[in-house]
Amino acid sequence: MSLPANLDQSYHLHSWGSKGAPPVLLLHGFTGHGGSWAGLGQRFAAAGYSVLAPDLLGHGRSAHPSDATRYGMAHAAADLNALLDESSIEAVHLLGYSMGGRLGLFFALSRPERVRTLSLVSASPGIASTTERDERRARDDALADQIERDGIAAFVDHWESLPMWASQRRNLSSEQRQQLRSQRMQNLPDGLANSLRGMGTGKQPALHEKLQTLSMPTLLIAGAEDEKFAGVSRQMERRIPRARLVIFPMAGHAVQLERPRAFVRTVLEFWQSSEVSRPKASKI
Repeated sequence: MSLPANLDQSYHLHSWGSKGAPPVLLLHGFTGHGGSWAGLGQRFAAAGYSVLAPDLLGHGRSAHPSDATRYGMAHAAADLNALLDESSIEAVHLLGYSMGGRLGLFFALSRPERVRTLSLVSASPGIASTTERDERRARDDALADQIERDGIAAFVDHWESLPMWASQRRNLSSEQRQQLRSQRMQNLPDGLANSLRGMGTGKQPALHEKLQTLSMPTLLIAGAEDEKFAGVSRQMERRIPRARLVIFPMAGHAVQLERPRAFVRTVLEFWQSSEVSRPKASKI
């Protein structure tokens, strides 16, 4: 299903479950798309939830505008708000992974009334240091240029060789890894490149000083073998008032893929036990 957001871009939505059930919004990571959540989305639906998972701009079957600024966090959050309006959803259990976790955090800070609970998987509040943020933005821009110059296949080869995915060679079957590769190959070079330029970690506003304003129950998840994001999650736990941190042993960056049963159990227990009253956090 495709829906307009902000009146100028189209979004492709994946959905599971029945309307009227408690709504869940799933946000994928860089190179993924909403369909990447299919297995987990179906499990959440079977547990009594109504699940939406959009292809974010530049990914899957959603629009891939040529203006990189259109991918920025503020635009992306406004799009999510519009998508919820179009779907007649007031507030959601929001679950975001990696890039989707960064967007989910920004959305929860800017529109807290629309987030019942917030779950972040291998996510971050950005880069606090201006110098380090500038350096990361330069690396993101260089990678974007590389994607457009060399094409998707060469980029996916490079992406899958990164150390952050090492645990998947042990935890995922060859069939699962091939499925991941096929999903990544469905993206277009300009979409991924402009997503990096517009909402890469180097472009994201640093949100560290806003974390204490989050009033909704928050679940932070990371893999023990993903030391960088496990550390970031521990730092966020100390700043977010109602945060719960779960570090999964024997898992890397994509905990939801590497430990799916334990992941689903943890998230469902969190949703079911959390207070669902509307939060009253200040907006950024």
